[in-house]
Amino acid sequence: MSHMITTDNQASRIGLHTLFSILVTMLAVCFSTVTTAQELPDFTSLVEDNASAIVNVNTIRRSNRSADDDERMEDLLDYLRERFGDRLPENPEEELRGFDQRPALGSGFIISDDGYIITNHHVIDEAKEITITLNDRREYQAEIVGSDVNSDLALLKIDAANLKPVVLGNSSELKVGEWVLAIGSPMGLRFSVAQGIISFMGRNIPNGSSGNYVSFIQTDVAINPGNSGGPLFNLAGEVIGINSQIFTSTGGSMGLSFAIPVDVAKNVVGQLKEKGLVERGWMGVGINEVSQEMADEAGLATPAGAVINQVIQGSPAEMAGFMAGDIIVRFNGNDINSSGDLPFHVGLTAPDSNAEVQVIRDGGPMSLSMTVGKLEADNSQTLGSNQDSNNPFGLLITELDREEGPSGVLVVNVTNAVGREADFQMGDILISINGQSTSSVPIFNEVVESLPQNQVIPALIERNGRQLFLTVRIPD
Repeated sequence: MSHMITTDNQASRIGLHTLFSILVTMLAVCFSTVTTAQELPDFTSLVEDNASAIVNVNTIRRSNRSADDDERMEDLLDYLRERFGDRLPENPEEELRGFDQRPALGSGFIISDDGYIITNHHVIDEAKEITITLNDRREYQAEIVGSDVNSDLALLKIDAANLKPVVLGNSSELKVGEWVLAIGSPMGLRFSVAQGIISFMGRNIPNGSSGNYVSFIQTDVAINPGNSGGPLFNLAGEVIGINSQIFTSTGGSMGLSFAIPVDVAKNVVGQLKEKGLVERGWMGVGINEVSQEMADEAGLATPAGAVINQVIQGSPAEMAGFMAGDIIVRFNGNDINSSGDLPFHVGLTAPDSNAEVQVIRDGGPMSLSMTVGKLEADNSQTLGSNQDSNNPFGLLITELDREEGPSGVLVVNVTNAVGREADFQMGDILISINGQSTSSVPIFNEVVESLPQNQVIPALIERNGRQLFLTVRIPD
């Protein structure tokens, strides 16, 4: 039997070593905690410095009443006149505001000390009255200086002085992963703050209103209805975006939020303040995405750029010598990475100015100089007139004029769930539906009128030079 004998000195050394190890571990944990805390941004000063510049935008809109609604209104008025007679106000219709008007709430922010305010176009669209509520609860009636549907921006003015405006930053230097902060009124909860990061830069979201004239900042900030028109700040306290849209299947935030870059807002607001409207550049081409096959044939390392599938007769593009099949890779010094980049940069270019454009033609690079045209109401969807979207597929279509291949109509945009679920895409050539040719817009409309509802219908399209069938179901 053996015995272990430990001296007092040995015990003391062991105790000190254990105590030292514990202290090192505690210091490491504390240091790690402090380091982590230091790496996380503190938004308190940013919010305090900018809170007074954030406003609530309250609107009263006239509802879209049906004939039945009008009949019910008249019945109600007849009843009130019979019951109360002369005791009714002179114009009882105006007193029944809740019957035919609806309130809406959005956000905005002050950009000048004399009361100019930025918000979204869709926040004030069809507004009969606009009330601005400041952070200190003062209220003002606002006038619309100008509003632009293509960028979803509006400029308002209130009769006030000595206001504290925000500082407008620069969105061209933003990077994915940067911290950002939004202030607004989600779900009517005024002056709420939400933080997140930039998830993507230059996101193109084709829809019926913006027409790809905005290249959005995508964030994971918790944006909800009511945040629209509010500012998106960087850590320096500068506005770098205007919150505009969310992607959601529930009506609430899913971490996919989109903001209009402040550089776009500067351009638009400057024109609205000066002229009350926005003038955009116009090129006059139809475009598609570049496929892998096209990129290989053109000698491109990756499928990048915008391939021209149509040049409008008499357009700036035709006069400059652009041809169907050209792949535009650079416009006025800006890289064209996808087809959605082209209308964005063309739209920001001043009409009548000169633009240098780099294309790939017949496998080699080529430079073309073009005098940019002016986007008018009748060419606001890029291709010009003779378009239609009043169909159950939600397809914005235009005539297609080509010498080779089957005839059809060109899909410019897809605006509803029926078309999207069937997988129609911008640039598709629609050849037939349910076995019937769709060789022109009028013929397409005739075919659509004869289609059965709630049945699976085949649609033959051509996409990137290949034909394929899509299946469509028109709901009852």
